Amino acid sequence: HLEQIRHQLLRLTRLSESLLTLSRIEAGTFTLEKASVGVYTLLMLAVDNLQELFSKAHVSCRIEHSDTTEGESEGLDSISIDADPEWTMEAILNLLKNCMEHTPIGGTIKVSFSQNTIFTRIIIEDNGPGFAKEDLPHLFERFYKGKNASEHSVGIGLALARMIITQQNGTLKAENRPEGGARFIISFYDLFQG
Repeated sequence: HLEQIRHQLLRLTRLSESLLTLSRIEAGTFTLEKASVGVYTLLMLAVDNLQELFSKAHVSCRIEHSDTTEGESEGLDSISIDADPEWTMEAILNLLKNCMEHTPIGGTIKVSFSQNTIFTRIIIEDNGPGFAKEDLPHLFERFYKGKNASEHSVGIGLALARMIITQQNGTLKAENRPEGGARFIISFYDLFQG
């Protein structure tokens, strides 16, 4: 019973912190620190933070650079973004957790990234059921719970992720993969507005 109480207390603490952060962003009192962040390192840290949850869910996660083969890491951190490392990782964690909750046992979450002269793109996708068509326009609304949402979801994670990314001159979109599953597309544009 103590472990269940501890788990619920941690969940409530995170919920209240997320609500406070959303309110601060909307009030214009939320400050993001600008730093050059290696995208590969950022993604690896996010995946490492969730490794225990991935194991419990029997879901794997792999990170790929669009210009490298799997397992090749040389030069991966040559791609960087100007962003707040802690809060950007928080946004990515929320997206990864969402994918994990909808990925079947034995499934895989794939994270890829690339960069061109205009933006840096991060794509997070799963091989679960994807989004219900009626949910797609509302996924990033605060407290919105989609058709396939877990019973513990309160509808804050995706709203917070989008607000954090938008505050850093980025965009976050969601779509269904043609072959099945969900896809989140993050684009960070060169000019940072913090």
